[in-house]
Amino acid sequence: MGRVNATYNPYDNVLRVVENAAAILGYKEDEYSTLKYPERELKVSIPVAMDNGGIQVFEGFRVQHSTTRGPAKGGVRFHPAVSHDEVKALAAWMTFKCAVVNIPYGGGKGGIICDPRTLSERELHSLTSKYTAAIAPLIGPEQDIPAPDVGTNARVMAWMMDTYGMLKGHTVLSVVTGKPLGLGGIKGRGEATGRGVMITAQNILKKMNRQVAGTTVAVQGMGNVGSVTARLLHEIGMKVVAVSDVSGGVYDPDGLDIPEILAYLSQTRNALLCDYRTDSLIHLTNAELLTLDVTMLVPAALENQINGDNADQIRAEVVLEAANGPTTLEADEILEKREIRLVPDILANAGGVVVSYFEWVQNIQELCWTEEQVNTELRNIMDVAFDEVWESAEANGKTLRMGAYLIAVKRVVEARLGRGIF
Repeated sequence: MGRVNATYNPYDNVLRVVENAAAILGYKEDEYSTLKYPERELKVSIPVAMDNGGIQVFEGFRVQHSTTRGPAKGGVRFHPAVSHDEVKALAAWMTFKCAVVNIPYGGGKGGIICDPRTLSERELHSLTSKYTAAIAPLIGPEQDIPAPDVGTNARVMAWMMDTYGMLKGHTVLSVVTGKPLGLGGIKGRGEATGRGVMITAQNILKKMNRQVAGTTVAVQGMGNVGSVTARLLHEIGMKVVAVSDVSGGVYDPDGLDIPEILAYLSQTRNALLCDYRTDSLIHLTNAELLTLDVTMLVPAALENQINGDNADQIRAEVVLEAANGPTTLEADEILEKREIRLVPDILANAGGVVVSYFEWVQNIQELCWTEEQVNTELRNIMDVAFDEVWESAEANGKTLRMGAYLIAVKRVVEARLGRGIF
C-alpha cells in the first residue's frame, strides 16, 4: 500500500485546486495568496536511545498552514514515508476540511519518519516524548492541537499530553485530542472518522436514489479509519466485498465477515490480512482491489493511490475518500470524464476533526458529553456540510471536490480579509 508515484508532490496538488477554486470565486491573487504559504514550518531531529544500546536520530515535522479561523488542528503521523511536502499538504487539507464543516479551527499537521511497528513500547514512548518537547513552542490549546493519525493512537496522545504537562508544570488536557477516556478523551472519538465516512456514504447513496442495503463496497486500508468504516458499513447493511492492509487484500463477491476479520486483526499487534484464510476468500493486491467492480470504493490508506496510471481502470460508481489525498489531480480529471462520482476527503473524512473539536470544547469547559450526544451532533454537522457541498457543486456545475473547495476557500479568504494583514 506504498505511495504510488513517489515524485508526485501532494502540496502542488493542493495549490492547483486552491487556485482553481479562487479563480471560480473571482478572487485576485493578493486576496488568497496567503493560502499558498504555510504560516509556520518546524523540522526537528529526535535522538532516541534504542533497546540495542545505540542511538538513532529520527526526523520530525510540525506545520501550521493557517490559523486564520482558529487554532491549527491536525494529526501526528508516524510512518516511514512521511516527508516535509506530505506534512505541508496534510496541514493545508486540514485548513479546508475544518472550513468545510465550519468549525473554528485552522489547519496543522505533524509527522515523524519512522516505522512504529518496529519500535518497542519504550522506544516509541521516548520518541513521542522527545518529539513533543521539540514542537512544544508551537502547540497548545489556543495555538495548535495535535491528534492521532496514521501510526499513532490514543496512547501516543496520552504521552504527548503528559510531556506537555511536565513542561508546563500542570496538566493541560486540551493540548491534544483523541486521548483515552480516562485522560480527558471523549466517547465516540475512536470511531468518529469512520462514522463520518459512513454518514457520507448514506448521504451520497440517497442523492443517487440507491438503497444502502446490499450496495457493494471495497475498502482499501484497515487502519483505524478503514477498519471502523468497514464495520459500520457492514452494520448498516452494505455488502463489504473486499478489504486490504499493507500486506494485500481479501475479496469475496458474496460479502466478507467483517466482525471475524476485525477479530483476527486484533489478535496481535502485527496481524496481517495476507495470513487470513477462509475457504471462500480470494487474496488480491491493493492495486487489484482498487479496480474491483463495486458500487463504492473507499480508499482509506495513503495519498496518491488513485492516479494517472490507474484512474482509467476504476470501475466503482462512487469513490469515497476516507484517506487524505488518495486521488491525484490527474486522476480527478479522468474520473470526472468517466462520470465516476468522487466525494472528497475534506468532506468525507471530516468526522474525526469534528469530534476532536467536541473533545477540545469538553476539556476547556470541563463538561462530559454522552456518546449519543457526540454521534447526534456529528451527524448534524456532517449532514449540513454534505448538503452545502452538493448544492455548491450543482450550482456551479462542478465536481463535489470543487464544490467543497469553493466553500472552504471562500470561508478562509473572507476570514483573512476580515482580519486584515498584520
